[in-house]
Amino acid sequence: MAEKKESFEKSLERLEEVVEQMESGKLDLEEMIKRFEEGTKLVDRCSSKLNQVEQKIEKLIKSKDVIKEEPFENNE
Repeated sequence: MAEKKESFEKSLERLEEVVEQMESGKLDLEEMIKRFEEGTKLVDRCSSKLNQVEQKIEKLIKSKDVIKEEPFENNE
């Protein structure tokens, strides 16, 4: 089954739930391992999304700098 795409916010929310469950001390070893694996995937997904956003912001800033550096032409 293909893994569905989730928003950054939903992934982060689920990660918080997983951490709470793991910290509760109520999980047996098997469930703890499952939550750890899920949490690792969620961290990777969130990190990847943050990297994509960072690159997009850097690109926008660079393009803005290029626009600022162009001389202003007054056609009056």
